Amino acid sequence: MQWAWLIPVFCFAAAPVIVVFGRYLPERGSWLSILAIAGGFVVFWFVLNSWLNADVATMGCFISENSGMLTCDYDRSWFNAGVIGAVGSVSLHWGILIDPLTIVMLGLVTFVALMVQIYSMVYMEGDPRFGWYFAVHSMFAAAMLTLVLADNFLLLYIAWELVGICSYLLIGFWHERPEPREAAKKAFIVTRIGDVGLLIGILLIWRDVGSFGMTDAFEAVRVGVMTHGQEGMSQGVATAAALLLFLGAMGKSAQVPFHVWLPDAMEGPTPVSALIHAATMVVAGVYLVARTYPIFSAYDADPLLIVAIVGLVTALMAASIALVSTDLKRILAYSTISHLGLMMLSLGAFGYTAAIFHLMAHGFSKALLFLGAGSVLHSTEFQDTGEMGGLRKVMPLTALVFSIGALSLGGIPILAGFWSKDEILLAVSDNRNTAFLVMALFTALLSALYMGRAMFIVFFGDLKEKNNHAHESPIGMTMPMALLGVLALGFGLISFNWPGDFGGIGTFVFFGHGEEFHFEVWLGAVSIVLAVGAFIFAYLTYAKRSIDLDYARSRFSWILNVIENKYYFDEVYQWTIDRVVLGISGFIAYFDRAIVNDIIVNGPADVAREVGIKMRLHITGHVYAYVLGMALGTIGLSIFVWLRTV
Repeated sequence: MQWAWLIPVFCFAAAPVIVVFGRYLPERGSWLSILAIAGGFVVFWFVLNSWLNADVATMGCFISENSGMLTCDYDRSWFNAGVIGAVGSVSLHWGILIDPLTIVMLGLVTFVALMVQIYSMVYMEGDPRFGWYFAVHSMFAAAMLTLVLADNFLLLYIAWELVGICSYLLIGFWHERPEPREAAKKAFIVTRIGDVGLLIGILLIWRDVGSFGMTDAFEAVRVGVMTHGQEGMSQGVATAAALLLFLGAMGKSAQVPFHVWLPDAMEGPTPVSALIHAATMVVAGVYLVARTYPIFSAYDADPLLIVAIVGLVTALMAASIALVSTDLKRILAYSTISHLGLMMLSLGAFGYTAAIFHLMAHGFSKALLFLGAGSVLHSTEFQDTGEMGGLRKVMPLTALVFSIGALSLGGIPILAGFWSKDEILLAVSDNRNTAFLVMALFTALLSALYMGRAMFIVFFGDLKEKNNHAHESPIGMTMPMALLGVLALGFGLISFNWPGDFGGIGTFVFFGHGEEFHFEVWLGAVSIVLAVGAFIFAYLTYAKRSIDLDYARSRFSWILNVIENKYYFDEVYQWTIDRVVLGISGFIAYFDRAIVNDIIVNGPADVAREVGIKMRLHITGHVYAYVLGMALGTIGLSIFVWLRTV
């Protein structure tokens, strides 16, 4: 397990080599990026095997007092300032933390990144910056893998920011057009707002604990709870730190009100969207909350209620927007936001295992859907679903795997998304009130509706004449989709209790104590009825055209208008920037220029200059003038002395 650091190092090493020597290498060095992530995927299996055979006697391993999971921490001294152990000295360490959460994320990131890079070999073929694409792609994966492995908050933050930089470069990859440039800037700025909160939260933890180490922070929380805040981390610090960390998670995971950047990020290459949505940037926020769960769940676990509310609002709003969107990639983008909200809702409802399970199921399914969308765009050159239809006749494999992904995220049995979604609903049912459960079920219904709508509009019905030239994508694109389709189809099987030592995912990754999989019949039945009913309705409406929604659209036009305008978030933000931010900025600029610069800084110099100008008027260069001045000065000084003595 100590060699897990090689996983990101392979990718870090590949990126600069491609940048410097890519022009001299076959395929611009893209194969080097693929070999690097493939090597990381191989090392992942060795790490998994080592962890499965480890116990508390293994070097660096222990049972976490917080999560109850076997955890292995390998750290090294990074930086020392002052005398070690003395007051005021600073000692920084870096290392890797291996536990089931780490292993799950390593497997997801390496596999999805590998599939996306293989797919990109064909999709990006002929692009003038082909090598640069793979270099940044490799760096992107390396940053996310470092974030996952980090055992301290400082290293996590460095990797967190590197993820943001790489996403900026990839979203704006086609920067010749204004849309990608604006989308990249929007993503960078919006996520930075959350990152400020994350940084303050990390510094607050360091100030209170005296260490950036995660295990040190978690131990301080545990001691604080046991001593009722007399020792360790107090409730106030824990609550403030959790909320600040969540602010960072909201930005990266596109939670309301920081969700506006993710749909615009669709301006980047479609394989980039697959990686961002499935395994890297947007899941980083969910991972952060899961990783720091001991802080969120400490004391009265008040921050988790905030997490649940934000997650539920995000899931519901994004699902409603996805239902009326016509751009295929934006439908998938809002779907991602909605499902990230469900993961946050699950974490906020103490459904730790369910959230991580859904993160994996969603990751495989969403990567599949984006690669399927890329296949459609690559073949038809259209992105608007109104220009599509009947594509299953000319793209049967793409239609099949896309349908698997859609059915999975729509919650159709027995696909992966069904099992993970039901675990979330069960957690909400057990730990939150009925209102949360009803809204979560409604969100699940909308999820099935918009996935069915996209699937039936694009692939069913009659083939339009403008798409007669469409054809199935090459094997370099269909093979990764097929492998992801297999996982979207069968990944849910890991939830079950199998003969032997594996008791399902609930006994592998958990918080507190492991639980074997259990199925609530009534809740599962309601979920199935809603999902199947939604897909049937979508089929009759968008494939068979036997249900006309014109009356409903006219009857509820005002609601539809609000949703189609994405609840006016962008308009409100633009108005705030134009009327408030720019107004305040203009006043500050004027104050800085007129008061600070002209009066405070330049004022004394201007006065001195004017005085100098006036005083040098009597400097004529004539001796008699100087003698007169001396005489007048002597007379004046004599009068002053005489008056003082009188």
